[in-house]
Amino acid sequence: MRGGTVQINWHDQQPVLTLDFHPVSGRLATGGSDHDVKIWVIASDDSGKKLPTATYHSSLSSHSSAVNVLRFSPSGENLASGADGGGIILWKLHSTDDGESWKVHKSFLFHHKDVLDLQWSQNGAFLVSASVDNSCIVWDANKGAVQQKLDGHLHYVQGVAWDPLGQYIASLSSDRTCRIYGNKPQGKSKNTEKMNFVCQHTLVKAEQQNYDESKPPAKAHLFHDETLPSFFRRLSWSPDGSFLVLPAGLCKYSSEVINTAYIVSRRDLSRPAIQLPGASKAIVAVRFCPILFRLRGSQSDGFFKLPYRVIFAVATLDSLYVYDTESVAPILIHAGLHYAAITDIAWSSDAKYLAVSSRDCFCTIIEFENEELGQLHNDSGTKELAERNTACENTKPLKVDSVEVDAGASKAKIEASSTAVEVTPPPALAKNSILRTKEAGGRNATCENDNPIVVDSMEVDVGANKAKMEATPVVVQTTPPPVSTKNSASSKPTKKRITPIPIN
Repeated sequence: MRGGTVQINWHDQQPVLTLDFHPVSGRLATGGSDHDVKIWVIASDDSGKKLPTATYHSSLSSHSSAVNVLRFSPSGENLASGADGGGIILWKLHSTDDGESWKVHKSFLFHHKDVLDLQWSQNGAFLVSASVDNSCIVWDANKGAVQQKLDGHLHYVQGVAWDPLGQYIASLSSDRTCRIYGNKPQGKSKNTEKMNFVCQHTLVKAEQQNYDESKPPAKAHLFHDETLPSFFRRLSWSPDGSFLVLPAGLCKYSSEVINTAYIVSRRDLSRPAIQLPGASKAIVAVRFCPILFRLRGSQSDGFFKLPYRVIFAVATLDSLYVYDTESVAPILIHAGLHYAAITDIAWSSDAKYLAVSSRDCFCTIIEFENEELGQLHNDSGTKELAERNTACENTKPLKVDSVEVDAGASKAKIEASSTAVEVTPPPALAKNSILRTKEAGGRNATCENDNPIVVDSMEVDVGANKAKMEATPVVVQTTPPPVSTKNSASSKPTKKRITPIPIN
């Protein structure tokens, strides 16, 4: 694996706000504050010693304001881009004598304020967008017409995700709520069911563990408020639709506030099932690797019991974490990537590249070697996954307040908000254990002067005792981009040691 910041003029020294890989050609599309969408050809260095390169291919210049989000359709035939002012443009791919070109196919004009996020349905027939006008809109991509307006939020909607199985849409807002809409078809139109999304769950607050046993558990907000220093809260579903990851989370332990992301299971979408380890800064984006991998069987402390490994990337304002469903700790950490806030993440369809965009005018590209992330999972395909998850929806979800599991010679009892995923505790933990993040204060160092910090163990409070677990995430030291003449921060980012933990 190798990667770092590609130091080219991406968008005329303007912030890069979004990016996405074409599912077929593998070309990278970026959108920025210069009002343009640009297409790049990403290539590897044959010697294996240098960073991947990005070569300019073409520009799409029909927006009149900053492009906040762009996404290719699953087939790669269309590209949707949303901008300030509420405009959405649908671009269509055309073959030419010179290769290919993108031309404006349709313009969607209904939002009256900035569009911050959008997502395609799995079949590419529909599109959902999120806006500063506090609403989400479901679009018929073929007709260019509004299918349905979802206006339950009370503040900016900064992230939206469409369930790959087509049943749910999830939105995340700066009103500190996540709303999950279920499709309840009403009647038929031309022998097809008419889509109708109804809000089924609203995630606002949750009970959090009180370390003073004399006081009852208190409810606290799950998400950051509108003071979060980012316009984006890009949530994402797993490619098999089994769970949803929500950024911009926070939780309080005593007087300490910890940044986190929540994992919500498909079996119980009413509350989070797992809380990811705390990060030093707020989490703003999540993106799943589109490929499923074989189980490695090397670690047994994961919280998921899936027949394959799912890999996803989580971006904070200044760092990137990559997790898989077979382990608790992140498998990769990139710290101190950019001088300004990260805005988006994208995986290539073959999982060879992982790209990150930033407001400091640059993008980072990470290249993985062949089978570095693992071997491909030889499943019969998406159809089987869809049937499996649909079957889960038809069964009554099992709700328990605690799960008791044998752990060696003793028993470990852990609190579980739902049995959306089979939760297994770390080995040899005592009963009624309380898991807390230990801050590694005072360990900040500038990224160019110190060696990267590798977390080789994590320490967890267990009542009056302490237990240690081994965790070996890969920590990569990267070279930050040069100070830009525009939109650059006044000081360099610092690198902070993050100690991942299993979740209560």
